[in-house]
Amino acid sequence: MPRMFGTDGVRGLANRDLTAQLALDLGDAAVRVLADNDGQGSQGRHRALVGRDTRVSGDFLAAALSAGMSAGGFDVIDAGIIPTPGVAFLTSVLNVEMGAVISASHNPMPDNGIKFFARGGFKLPDTKEDEIEAVLGEDWERPTGAGVGRISHDTVTATNLYIDHLVSAIAPLNEDKTQPKPLRGLKIVADCANGATSVVAPEALRRAGADVIVINASPDGYNINKNAGSTHPEQLQAMVVASGADMGVAFDGDADRCLAVDEDGNMVNGDQIMGILARAKMREGKLNHNTLVVTVMSNLGLKLALKDMGIETVETGVGDRYVLEEMLRGDYSLGGEQSGHVINREFATTGDGTLTALTLCNEVVKSGKSLKELAADFPQLPQTLINVPDVDKAAAKTNEAVQAAVAAEEEILGDTGRVLLRASGTEPLVRVMVEAATQEQSDEVCARLAEVVARELAL
Repeated sequence: MPRMFGTDGVRGLANRDLTAQLALDLGDAAVRVLADNDGQGSQGRHRALVGRDTRVSGDFLAAALSAGMSAGGFDVIDAGIIPTPGVAFLTSVLNVEMGAVISASHNPMPDNGIKFFARGGFKLPDTKEDEIEAVLGEDWERPTGAGVGRISHDTVTATNLYIDHLVSAIAPLNEDKTQPKPLRGLKIVADCANGATSVVAPEALRRAGADVIVINASPDGYNINKNAGSTHPEQLQAMVVASGADMGVAFDGDADRCLAVDEDGNMVNGDQIMGILARAKMREGKLNHNTLVVTVMSNLGLKLALKDMGIETVETGVGDRYVLEEMLRGDYSLGGEQSGHVINREFATTGDGTLTALTLCNEVVKSGKSLKELAADFPQLPQTLINVPDVDKAAAKTNEAVQAAVAAEEEILGDTGRVLLRASGTEPLVRVMVEAATQEQSDEVCARLAEVVARELAL
């Protein structure tokens, strides 16, 4: 059977794939695996934190998940609607044994998902997820009487704690406890995707001094990610130009990623954002080992530009959890993905879109340059992606004809491009990606390789 947990928790169509019963069982199983019997609070109680995005299905799933946890003996704090990185942060600072987020991130509204954080606010390793799946639905001797948990609701305190943390990342309180305004004079448009940061991001940016125009921050349970946010930035691009703003930022539904728009309405992707922030950290002596952690999907243009600046890159598989694992292993301070997941270990244990927006805006002000000027230092090589369906994806790395074709094209590209073949995690499909010095060359090389993959790996 396929593994229940994917790269970012359990996800599926709410009330069909992801049911109330499954949420209840996941809460029940998680408390068995993640209970820390040596680390209970002063009153000997286990504690968990639950947050969610704005999907209508989040209500019943949060109730079911919390019920499973409390029936297993955990006191549950329901933080209500809050970004995924907010749950990670609160899991750490409140010293609860685990956190859980109900969200399907950038997916459309009918989907939903459940993912867990361990004590300290870190995503679970595969081994812990496998343990949860192994005991799912098993009967066990659950606590009774005073041993069962309570469920409390505290949205305001949780949200304010998180906003305070975000703002302090670029504006620590002065000695007299007044709040600095480092973003004063910066006009920014924030597209909140009608998602979990609809309150948090505008408030944090304003408290840091920015003049904020907010769009898509009126969630109704049904409009999350709908023609909005990081997956649909067209409205943001138009608003930045129409309003004469200095820049714009776009979040996804659970606000763990951020993309940006410059003053002319051009997109600034995650690679360029990481480049800007890596250079800033190196300047401040905070880029550990002068290294940025990226995934195999990051554009070669980023790596070449960073190399010229004296910044090394370390590459991981796709997924922010793998980026974090490498960051922890090598003690690196910054990493992320082209999609806009950026992990800043100085302030966070996971990708945080609002934090990324704040630190990016801060660098625009500090540098005295526009976002367009900063992004221009990290040009992106032309890229072509072709999905080849109905193939034996497992053979992509072993088929001699395919590998010979890849080697031949890499020889032609030399240091000015690259080839990447990736098997889909869910479909009989191979993704062929090529980067080259020109779009024409990229298209041609990708088309030739896609033809070889289709012919040699056909099912």
